[in-house]
Formats: sequence, C-alpha cells, structure tokens
Amino acid sequence: MNKTFRYALQIFYYSLFMVLVWYFSIKPAYHHLDKDQAVIILSFVHATKVREACRKLTQEELMKLAPNMRLQLDCPRERSPLVLEVSLDQDVITQAKVEPPGFHKDQGVSFFQRVKVSAGEHKLRIWMNDDVNVKGATHQYEQIVNLKPEQQLLVDFDARTSEFITK
Repeated sequence: MNKTFRYALQIFYYSLFMVLVWYFSIKPAYHHLDKDQAVIILSFVHATKVREACRKLTQEELMKLAPNMRLQLDCPRERSPLVLEVSLDQDVITQAKVEPPGFHKDQGVSFFQRVKVSAGEHKLRIWMNDDVNVKGATHQYEQIVNLKPEQQLLVDFDARTSEFITK
C-alpha cells in the first residue's frame, strides 16, 4: 500500500468522524424545558441559630474540670435544622428539613433545588424556620411573580438582611 493512498484513506475516515460528531452535536434538538414551563431555583447557604444558649458553669462544675478547661461559660456548638416550605398558588412545591453538616452539626446549611413550574403569574410563598426554640416561621417571603416561558427565577437568602431575594 503506497503512502498517498494511506493518507487519502486517513483523511476520509477523519472527515467521516468529524461529520458524525457535527451531526450529533446539533441533532436531535434537545429542549431543557417545554415551551410553557419555567424553573424556580432555590439556592442559598445559611447558618442557622444555635440550638442552646450559653450557660454559666457553677463552681462545683468548674472544680471537676481540669485547670486548663475551666471556662466560665459552656457554649454548645450544635445548630438548629433548617425547615423550609415553598408553595406556588397554594400548592406546596418543596418541603425540606435539612440538618446542619459537620461533626458537631455546627456548619451552615447548603440548600439547592430546581423545580419546573408552568409559566404565568403565580403567588410565590416561602416559609423558613432556622431556630428550634421558635414555633412557626422565623423568615417569610410572599410575592406575585410573573414567570415567562423558559425563564429561570433564582431565589436566594441574604443573611445580612434576613430576607429572601429573587433574581
């Protein structure tokens, strides 16, 4: 087999491979959402409240401890779980209870969820509790949102202002 024929065959097979890759990169068309759908994305990190407040140790309790461990206050590190409920037009679309991560359950809770919904005008309601010592919601958000087809609505929580933000 001569070199020219071998190179021509190589060019043919490489071209065939490139045409196949090109074709399957555009066909069949993939649609992430239907034409009448939108997406609500909940994505935030939140450090919930500490489960128990610090307490002052008595003199007897201090004397039981080693001298280098004698602190006046005992402050537990464990944080409260995050309880979240999201509803759209009176229909609950997300319910979650997320325990804080970490060996001592003392880190911030990361939450991410995507929910496909129908496009149009909706009443978005978010209810969150980040303190086990409080019954009911510690943070609430309610807003009328107009979702366009194929729109993505991002819902974030700003810890500085303790408010939900939609983008």
